[in-house]
Amino acid sequence: MGTIWQPDQIDGPGPKYKAVVTMIRNGISNGALSAGEKLPPVRELAWKLGVTPGTVARAYTMLTESGTLQAEVGRGTFVALPPTTPDRNSPIEMDVIAHHVHQGTKNYPADTYAVNMFSPHLPSAGQATLIRNLMAEVAQDPASGVMHYPSRTGARPAREAVVKWLAGTPLGSFSEADVILSHGGQNGLSLVFQSILQGRRPAIAIEELSYPGFRRAGELLRADVIPVAMDKDGVIPEALDEVARNHDLQIFCTSPEVHNPTAGFTPVARREALVEVARKHDFQIVEDDCYRMRVERAPTYRMLAPERGWYVSSLAKTLTPALRIGFAIGPRQRTPDLRRVAEYNCFGLATPLIDLCAKLLVHPDIDAIAEGTRQGFNAYVQSAVNILGGYDVAWRTNVPFLWLSLPVGWRAGAFCQAAEGQGVQIRSAEEFVCRDARAPHAVRLAINAGVALHSFEDAIMRLRLLLDSPPEQLSV
Repeated sequence: MGTIWQPDQIDGPGPKYKAVVTMIRNGISNGALSAGEKLPPVRELAWKLGVTPGTVARAYTMLTESGTLQAEVGRGTFVALPPTTPDRNSPIEMDVIAHHVHQGTKNYPADTYAVNMFSPHLPSAGQATLIRNLMAEVAQDPASGVMHYPSRTGARPAREAVVKWLAGTPLGSFSEADVILSHGGQNGLSLVFQSILQGRRPAIAIEELSYPGFRRAGELLRADVIPVAMDKDGVIPEALDEVARNHDLQIFCTSPEVHNPTAGFTPVARREALVEVARKHDFQIVEDDCYRMRVERAPTYRMLAPERGWYVSSLAKTLTPALRIGFAIGPRQRTPDLRRVAEYNCFGLATPLIDLCAKLLVHPDIDAIAEGTRQGFNAYVQSAVNILGGYDVAWRTNVPFLWLSLPVGWRAGAFCQAAEGQGVQIRSAEEFVCRDARAPHAVRLAINAGVALHSFEDAIMRLRLLLDSPPEQLSV
């Protein structure tokens, strides 16, 4: 396509390339340049305007980066076509659980036989549509830009949004300056560990049944990871005291609000007793609250022990794990250490994620979406508990998994294998203990709200039939 646009000479003060940019934009706005029309080659336009080719090239580059022009290799530079409007109602992929949706493009749960219960799959409560709409807004007008490194100043709106998101969480005094953004909760844990650990053989204490990511993060930093005995209320203070006396214990890592995998809860009196042990031996307490559903029952360790309490959480279990947005908050006097570790690791979150976070967590619909997520999970939990009634199942409202202690005749590994043969994938207790520790005969069932409720109920019923019929084989 040729061009009939006839530019005039440019005069006046100021950089010539800006005058060229203004001239082209004016040509587009007044109709002299239409969408898809080809602009003159750089040298031709430079000769007509009486400027250097570099001046025109710089103007073309600026307009191309802003989306006003479109450059095509071997063909030239054209006025960009107006953007097409994306389908804002199609779903966003939120994890790797494969399923087939048979109701067209709408975001309905899948009707399926095979059900993956390895990790929670969030229910659809409107977050997919909201995220896609906000991503489109960020793409059109990225507040932080897309051509430079993230900065503390640029990330401030996102940190302020996190403060609003955490409103009501008993964290003690903190501000946006204390919030460190991370690439999900696991990355937040690693940043905190790196901020604390020192020396040749530091030790990290964890619950004897605990989230495997604690061990992985500690092992990557060459720390000794030591399990501590528990009871129904969490870690036993006397057991933690013994570990501290025999090791260079620098961190106690725990999930007191929603214990993973048992769905347990550590009451305030037990938390206070554990704080006294930490003060006695001078180690830090790192609280993983990634399963928080914005419903708290007790003060965090950061509130109970502000001089040594660290807090980590994310959006993965409340909104979506796809964004990999998490946050860590340490004792106020240690904020510079945590910020420095984060910046040395990766300079910060990608600027589009920063801008998305700033919009998402303050959106007027976000509270209703979070509540919808809770209610969606609870519907599946209630069904599972009803079907498994009579067996030893630990569960709580607002917690997206159940802990099933197996009856006599079943071992965890064998039960998981039999369950997979029935199209249900679950996690054995062995995955939540240290390598040389003894695991109980129990399994964790994560709520998969990405499948239709009747498909989930059918899967739980197949597990119930297995529980009702333990194997009869005798080893000789």
